[in-house]
Amino acid sequence: MSAEILPDMDVSRETMERLSTFSDLVTKWTQRINLISSASTADIWTRHIVDSAQLFPLAGPFRHWLDVGSGGGFPGIVIAILAAEKSPVSKVTLVESDQRKATFLRTASREIGLAANVLTDRIESIPSLDADVFSARALGSLDSLLGHAHLHLTPGGIALLPKGRNANAEIAAAQANWAFELARCPSITDPEAAILRIKGIARA
Repeated sequence: MSAEILPDMDVSRETMERLSTFSDLVTKWTQRINLISSASTADIWTRHIVDSAQLFPLAGPFRHWLDVGSGGGFPGIVIAILAAEKSPVSKVTLVESDQRKATFLRTASREIGLAANVLTDRIESIPSLDADVFSARALGSLDSLLGHAHLHLTPGGIALLPKGRNANAEIAAAQANWAFELARCPSITDPEAAILRIKGIARA
């Protein structure tokens, strides 16, 4: 038995159960630490889980996915849940500098039965992790994110970066320091947002 989490993306009942368990964990822990805004807990499925899941098919086949500033596990834990079914030999690494949030990420991974690796450190302090997909959601400017992606991506790797209504200004600012190939993928959860799919990152 399968269910559709995204248009044209079916997942198993076990994956849906893992996503539901994760949703419950986020809601429970948000009462103690600020994982997501309390106003968004009622709409956690669309605003956070589906919003994160839509990055997965944009990556294509991958060996190592690096999610930076993972916070409450969006998109990192959602990606790890989908990868457990769709790409079980792949590795998912989450970087979160906040100790309490990192503890949540490890707890969630353990309770859901994931093999995600959680690093409690600032991304600036971590040597290259040799990833072929780099993601970051609501973490920083495109200019700064491209610096991290450039360090941590393998040649040919891609960055998947959700951006909102200020995307054009961020792209223009980043182009002063970086050369890159850009494709805009419309967000299925927010008409004002897009996922920037970026590859070929090099210093300008």
